[in-house]
Amino acid sequence: MAQLSIPRPPRQPRLGVDIGRVIIDGAAHPDGGDTAFFEGDEATMLATPEVPDAVASIARLTQAFEGRVWLVSKCSPRTQERTLRWLQAHDFYNRAGVDPGHVRFCRERAEKRGHCAELDLTHFVDDRLEVHAAIHGVVDHQYLFGPQPGPVPEYTIHVLTWPQARAHIEATLNG
Repeated sequence: MAQLSIPRPPRQPRLGVDIGRVIIDGAAHPDGGDTAFFEGDEATMLATPEVPDAVASIARLTQAFEGRVWLVSKCSPRTQERTLRWLQAHDFYNRAGVDPGHVRFCRERAEKRGHCAELDLTHFVDDRLEVHAAIHGVVDHQYLFGPQPGPVPEYTIHVLTWPQARAHIEATLNG
């Protein structure tokens, strides 16, 4: 006798976004790339630019997701503190509409899987293949952000820019 399967109810859309090289563009720092963010003094760190169109795109997505947007980043305790200061100094929370309580940190990239599961994230934007491998099977829609050195796994959508990412994400929300 065949067993009937009960369809799973649709999940409430929830977005996760990495921070480094997805929101904060350390590589574009006028004083020397990522090292200026990690090793520079406070003024140098705060001068690190944002990824083009990141904040405006996240603001639109925050509205589309009705506030269900979280930042999930892997970093050291020192970088965590610098990241929080950067987000505050750049008025990120107000400009993007993201709740300041919706920021999560972990020490290893694979630990993002636990955050995704706990928060029941349905969408995730990250620039690291290692993260996408770790969250595969937990997050329905995965967006591999920015240029990549090699092939892109079929379970991700490769997006080079925030307007591209936003368009792909919005398409999943609109059916």
